[in-house]
Amino acid sequence: MPSTYKKDKPWDTDDVDKWATEKFTPADNVGGTFSEESYFATLFPKYREVYLREAWPLVTKALEKHGIACTLDLVEGCMTVKTTRKTYDPVAILNARDLIKLLARSVPAPQAIKILQDDVVADIIKIRNLVRNKERFVKRRQRILGPNGTTLKALELLTGCYILVQGNTVSTMGSYKGLKEVRRVIEDCMMNIHPIYHIKELMIKRELAKDPELANENWDRFLPHFKKRSLNKRRKPFRVTDKSKKVYTPFPPAQEKSKIDLQIESGEYFLARHAKERMAREKREEVQREKKLVREKEREREFVPPKERGDGKKKKEKKEKKRKSRDMEVDGDEMDDGQANSGEGQKERKKKRKAKDEEGGEVNGRGSHHHGEDEKQDGERDHKKKKRRRDKDNR
Repeated sequence: MPSTYKKDKPWDTDDVDKWATEKFTPADNVGGTFSEESYFATLFPKYREVYLREAWPLVTKALEKHGIACTLDLVEGCMTVKTTRKTYDPVAILNARDLIKLLARSVPAPQAIKILQDDVVADIIKIRNLVRNKERFVKRRQRILGPNGTTLKALELLTGCYILVQGNTVSTMGSYKGLKEVRRVIEDCMMNIHPIYHIKELMIKRELAKDPELANENWDRFLPHFKKRSLNKRRKPFRVTDKSKKVYTPFPPAQEKSKIDLQIESGEYFLARHAKERMAREKREEVQREKKLVREKEREREFVPPKERGDGKKKKEKKEKKRKSRDMEVDGDEMDDGQANSGEGQKERKKKRKAKDEEGGEVNGRGSHHHGEDEKQDGERDHKKKKRRRDKDNR
């Protein structure tokens, strides 16, 4: 139980920040050197080998300030950190452990070295085991990044943390408060809650924190409350039949026939195995034949010649000729009407009529002559046919 004895604390004033972390100096280490050596080792992937070899002098220089020794084993693919007699801060070895973890998770060396500061901590969030389906996992991991990394950048600005999404983990660096918010956002994103909802909430909280009047009040009335929408999972049919038109009957509908019942009705069930195979093969071949005919027709369409443009021109030319001939006739009639007033015009018109009548008579005479010859030939044919029939009957 907490103590009920209250005593004045002159050093505890309102201007003291109780959450501030004071820097640890060698003067604070009264006990001296450590009695035992502590070390941590971690493996790194092969694709990080080239980068770590280049950045290792920078890492060694940063760790020497805190009295931590480090080794890079390229044969086994391992990084090791350990305490020395110069180490004065007990937490330095834990920060060095987080440093090599971040380097193994593809965090750049200049950014990873910031973990050695007292006000910066690291957190590696494992996200692969939160989602079973691989495709779903990839989609939800992409939501953390957002289009062109905009969502990730917004989270970094609002929480004040460094975030790196790499493979099956998310590496984060920052303050304790910021890391708590980042972990909540990432885990909810893997549980199918979009990060944009948390980003809106964080933006509102940042604006509310600027107002000193609302410092000691509850902010729930200002924050958005997004309800989880659970859609009805009942399958709805596409075609809804109108039951009002149907007559009610207490009897259930007839049971649908199974595949075996249909085979018994058609007689296929009692056939031998080779007969069934033959029937299936014939059906297959028939379907293939139909498809082949369809394909052939489609191929023949390509060889059908298109309508030539010259045909339309010829028709137009014929129409123009007819129109011109009609115009010429109309002009000739007008000329005749002009000459009709004179005696010469009347004589010419009479001559034309006589010539037409004579031509018509000759044509009629020829037609009647030919018609008479055709009738004689038909009569002779009928006579010969009758004679042949009589000869057959006599035989």
